[in-house]
Amino acid sequence: MADGDLRFEVTKMTCGGCAGRAQKALAGVEGVTDASVNLATKMAHVKGSAGLPALRAALDKAGYPALESSMRLGIEGMTCASCAGRVERALADVPGVLSASVNLASETADVKLLAGSAEAPALIRAVEGAGYKASLASDDSAEQEARKSAEQAALRRDLIIAAALTAPVFLMEMGGHFIPGVHHLIASTIGTTTSWLLQFVLVTAVLLWPGRRFYQVGLPLLLKGAPDMNSLVALGTLAAWLYSTVALFLPGLLPEGTRAVYFEAAAVIVTLILLGRFLEARAKGRTGAAIKRLVGLKPSTARVERGGEITELPIAEVVAGDVLHVRPGERIAVDGEVLTGRSYVDESMITGEPVPVEKSTGATVVGGTVNGAGALSFRATAVGADTMLARIIAMVEEAQGAKLPIQALADKVVIWFVPAVIAAATLTFLAWLIFGPSPALTYALVAGVSVLIVACPCAMGLATPTSIMVGTGRAAELGVLFRKGDALQRLESVGIVAFDKTGT
Repeated sequence: MADGDLRFEVTKMTCGGCAGRAQKALAGVEGVTDASVNLATKMAHVKGSAGLPALRAALDKAGYPALESSMRLGIEGMTCASCAGRVERALADVPGVLSASVNLASETADVKLLAGSAEAPALIRAVEGAGYKASLASDDSAEQEARKSAEQAALRRDLIIAAALTAPVFLMEMGGHFIPGVHHLIASTIGTTTSWLLQFVLVTAVLLWPGRRFYQVGLPLLLKGAPDMNSLVALGTLAAWLYSTVALFLPGLLPEGTRAVYFEAAAVIVTLILLGRFLEARAKGRTGAAIKRLVGLKPSTARVERGGEITELPIAEVVAGDVLHVRPGERIAVDGEVLTGRSYVDESMITGEPVPVEKSTGATVVGGTVNGAGALSFRATAVGADTMLARIIAMVEEAQGAKLPIQALADKVVIWFVPAVIAAATLTFLAWLIFGPSPALTYALVAGVSVLIVACPCAMGLATPTSIMVGTGRAAELGVLFRKGDALQRLESVGIVAFDKTGT
């Protein structure tokens, strides 16, 4: 950690001697200038520049390990793998954070930290300082679905507007390559200058309206010295627009033979990138369908016996030890053990077996399964996140958010990708300007902008997490659950898959 204060929770201390030994262990770590441990609050206070691994190792050796906790944040505004890397680095710099893993496809960040060292506001401020929005991830699937739907709707609207404005520009400037006589028709009717003026108006509208998202995000990050893919789009389109505007209104500033416009390039780039973003958002929205179906298996209420009366309560209020009653045809709310009654329960969601299983006194029932013709009363043994269905959902979510070993290579590359592209574009521009044929400025501009544009659709960091989400989501729909995301990568080398009959 950098020089400063760090507070975190220490476990297994039972007396003043324990606190003293833990304090001595921390004080002996290189870089620690002061250390104190409070037995009453179980908190350690460390000053200095010692690293977290060294502090944890010292406490583990002394027998008083630091308590770890985890937190999940929802991140908005990420558009490429370099964005995810920037958020990870911002979170990792927060004192007390052990690790941060950002999933671009699910737009979440999983943070592991020393308990008591950092609160959610500090993590959110770190993300916002990097140029993105953050909030505590919501467990409300309806809220998440609404946010994704709103994102898709905004992208669809901007895409339609951009395409409608770009189509006439593309036809005026490039139509002659596809339809003979278009350029001659334009020149003989409205004239080239008028055509350029129309293109200027339409393309300016494209950049200011549907294309504004690229400049609102990309330009501030560029000024901060941390450009992302939005910065590449902004630079490329602005370069084409500015050069074309000068050629239209101030042609005397350009040498003879270089007075051409590239308005259509800026408009087409924005439209194509918006198309890619829209398809990406739609794919991400579909990947959560399997989890939504699993969540839909949980009933919202349960009939609970308390004080001799049976009351229908929200499932969140059910606690272990409660006695629940389930009527014929109802879905069982939580895991439990049958006290009275006899029935057959459809457990196909767990076992895959189509034949209902007989349940009577002493038998176990699983939340989310469907009761048959009989009535049952049972004692809740696992509720909330401890039920089998909740664990299955968590397992699928964990697999979807996993980072495969192959993604580590992409993550290393994308950290330097955007700066490298900008540097390459600058060198390309200068090389063509100095050594290129006449008109050198035109060739240099086209070559430099081309380098920026070709690099815009950065799939390196998005392809892997999206494929994991789609693959595990589709598998869950078919009844195959992946416990670990990296199982998908290992499947590439599998030659035979053998299935054991369920229930045997």
